Amino acid sequence: MLLSLHQNPHLEPTISRKPIHFSCSFKSPNKNKLQFIREEKLLSDFCTWGIGGPCKYFVQVFDQHQLVSAIRFCNEESMKYIVIGKGSNCLFDHLGFDGCVILNRIEFVERIEPGFYKVGSGYPFNRLGVQSVNEGFTGLEFGGGIPGTVGGAVYMNAGANGQESGDVVESVEIITTEGEYRVMDRSELSFGYRLSPFQGMKDLAAISCVTFRLKCSKSARRRQQEYLERRKLTQPVGEKSAGSVFRNPPGFSAAQLIERSGLKGCKVGGAMISNKHANFFINCGGATSQDMIELIGLVKGTVRDQFDVELKEEIIYVHP
Repeated sequence: MLLSLHQNPHLEPTISRKPIHFSCSFKSPNKNKLQFIREEKLLSDFCTWGIGGPCKYFVQVFDQHQLVSAIRFCNEESMKYIVIGKGSNCLFDHLGFDGCVILNRIEFVERIEPGFYKVGSGYPFNRLGVQSVNEGFTGLEFGGGIPGTVGGAVYMNAGANGQESGDVVESVEIITTEGEYRVMDRSELSFGYRLSPFQGMKDLAAISCVTFRLKCSKSARRRQQEYLERRKLTQPVGEKSAGSVFRNPPGFSAAQLIERSGLKGCKVGGAMISNKHANFFINCGGATSQDMIELIGLVKGTVRDQFDVELKEEIIYVHP
């Protein structure tokens, strides 16, 4: 999942067909023990859709101090940047990203007291979901089937099966665009369907860690197994997808609207609407961001014409 997008607020699908010419403006590739790699990394390797061109610079961070250093360095160099986790909710442009990609590898878990988990934002959300259930707690059963990070799940307020990550968030530590720490308690946080307060924060650079408050349960593990079995039957597990492309409109299921439009299995280039779940679009081979955007546009237009319903994307576009 995408954790932050800074200095690139235009997320509408506007495709440029011109190649990007990269140039280097700073002298040292190493800052505070961080290894900045130039022009060698493809974003297709860092997202579940397998789509994306080269980034100008790439750096991995393994703790909160390194994340702050990377953000401050990009600020000093007036370089736009994005902070990503698993890239499970992102559509990267096939032409690349003319800035720095910061890969979040902050993957610690601290059990503060029974039911309280303080977790690094780069920690795999599905792993946390399984661990918490195995330790006898409820609240994150749904997370066992979500291939993102903790930070991305909280940023998007990921959810399934009647549960959402925001339901069990106790506090969140963030890093601002100035490279400063801030702690936000539960009383400051308001979540909605696929919405979190972080999506509208202009001074948010990244979520650094999250504390969850869970309750004891003897049946959570059984429920999680049921969720995972259902997921295998109804979703294209193992395919290159970004999960649900559209949010469910009030009173409707996006998947049902798409299926009733007769678009299940529809293809544009290498992008295809899954035959298993109509709200999952898969890269069936060589798909570009242009293919996905055209397929998304086709679906939105068809559903609008047939049902007078405006679908809104759940995924995030990242353009050069």
